[in-house]
Amino acid sequence: MKKYLKIIIVLFLILASITFYILSVKYQTSNSHSNNMFNISSVFLNNAQISDKYGCHGENVNPPFEFHDTPKGTKSLVLIVDDPDAPDGDWVHWLIFNIDPQTISISENSVPIGATVGINSFGKNSYGGPCPPNGTHNYNFKFYAIDTTLNLASGVKKSDVLSAIKGHIIAQTILIGKYNH
Repeated sequence: MKKYLKIIIVLFLILASITFYILSVKYQTSNSHSNNMFNISSVFLNNAQISDKYGCHGENVNPPFEFHDTPKGTKSLVLIVDDPDAPDGDWVHWLIFNIDPQTISISENSVPIGATVGINSFGKNSYGGPCPPNGTHNYNFKFYAIDTTLNLASGVKKSDVLSAIKGHIIAQTILIGKYNH
């Protein structure tokens, strides 16, 4: 009887170890939002709720990001944050380009040194946090690694940046956050 009990305990420990390993790999995969490119991580997981702190009813500051495995040949990074669920169509919340490829993070409530901020749909050169009029909206944090720096002024819009990066994208990824009132 003791022999069977020991076997059951050993099997239980093996099963628990395998389960722990699978869950830890699943967490790492869901927190590294790669799409044939480098990895991005933030204070929220892909397809998870964004904290009120980063929305219009909180502090309205940008969430922090970390960059991993930026591809060789990258001359600059681009970040576009938009809401495709907005009533008037695509609503731009933040537009940053010419981010130094050596950048490994963007801190909360900051813009990387030397980067240029374009115009968002609020008409400002700044971050404008999630603020859906109703329901839950998806907020796309799109990161591009490109093989050039952009010769654009800070007053440009998303369409200008997308036109300028066409043919220069080495890699890209997207982190989707959800937000509601």
